[in-house]
Amino acid sequence: MSRSVYAIATMDTKGTELGYVADCLRKAGVAVTTVDVGTLDPPTETPDVSREKVLAGQSLPDDGDRGTAVTTMGDALRDFLLHECEQDRVAGVIGIGGSGGTALITAAMRALPIGLPKLMVSTVASGNTSPYVDCSDITMMFSVVDVAGLNVVSEKILGNAAHAMAGMVSHNTPEREKQPTLGMTMFGVTTPCVTAVREQLEAEGFDCLVFHATGTGGRAMEKLVANGMIDGVLDITTTEVADEIVGGIFPAGPKRFEISIQRGIPLVMSVGAVDMVNFGGLETVPEKFQNRNLHVHNAQVTLMRTTVEENRQIADWIAEKVNQSTAPVSILIPEKGVSMLDAPEQPFYDPDADAALFSELETRLDRTETRKIIRLPHHINDPEVSQALVAEFHQLLNLS
Repeated sequence: MSRSVYAIATMDTKGTELGYVADCLRKAGVAVTTVDVGTLDPPTETPDVSREKVLAGQSLPDDGDRGTAVTTMGDALRDFLLHECEQDRVAGVIGIGGSGGTALITAAMRALPIGLPKLMVSTVASGNTSPYVDCSDITMMFSVVDVAGLNVVSEKILGNAAHAMAGMVSHNTPEREKQPTLGMTMFGVTTPCVTAVREQLEAEGFDCLVFHATGTGGRAMEKLVANGMIDGVLDITTTEVADEIVGGIFPAGPKRFEISIQRGIPLVMSVGAVDMVNFGGLETVPEKFQNRNLHVHNAQVTLMRTTVEENRQIADWIAEKVNQSTAPVSILIPEKGVSMLDAPEQPFYDPDADAALFSELETRLDRTETRKIIRLPHHINDPEVSQALVAEFHQLLNLS
């Protein structure tokens, strides 16, 4: 069976609009399969795939609970699309919807492989889209007007979306020659270290993927680890744990590190940028933190120095995760500072806070021959640290 774009909407309320998107795609020379995920009335146009086929024998709740119905349909759509992808039928996925339809359709999109084109036209795409996108590669397009009929604005927006999807599925990006692929985490304040590590390993023939440690960055890396797309990890910048513990805007999430540990791939870690917690603009910093050591990184980002007690909690959190490992894991500690701001004459220089982090890690980690802590008498951005990270990665690679 040939591959097609799966065009999805709640066709009880958005059947006409989805039909217009499908027509635009067909006129652009793209095969289309329309999918109905409505949960209320019958569809206004006949879909190629009915909601009953998507549900595959499941029943929607009959108590009128819209939220439960959306969740049930979203789970069913995810399973349906994953099956269609396994059968190599899906060239891309485009959805249109309001808040409910966006939640339903993007829940399924997030489960699809990275690189498969995914585009969501939504009434909520101009606000906080993180609940819908998370760590996937969904493209969100703001509908400007509600998805409620065809008019001078909606036709242009929906047409643009259809043509964008047509372009994505009609022009393939050439496949790179397969190389061993590594994941790395980086922040601006650890860039010299991570860049040196990346350049060295790329020179050795590794394909290095660098992830910005903004919460979603770490989770995106581990999603690729789970999908078997990453063969080793240098988790150098674990700052997301600081936000998880203290309450910043870039939290690690409760399962951070678990996938890399469970997969048993070579894993080298450090404590890059755990000296800081991230907030938005200065005015967004919670009142309880107003008297702390704050550094305005730019108009949208304010950093807060972690304390001795917070660093102990961060170390405990990391150690609890790493203690679950059965494959080799090494944590490298740069004793002279963990970020650009954590250095003499810099605003976050605090040897006592760093010492608490390092000593707590050593105390709480159940060290074995394959679960190690290595102290380095250098700053994280010193060349000796990047060299040690590369050397330790090779050591673990030889053990795996």
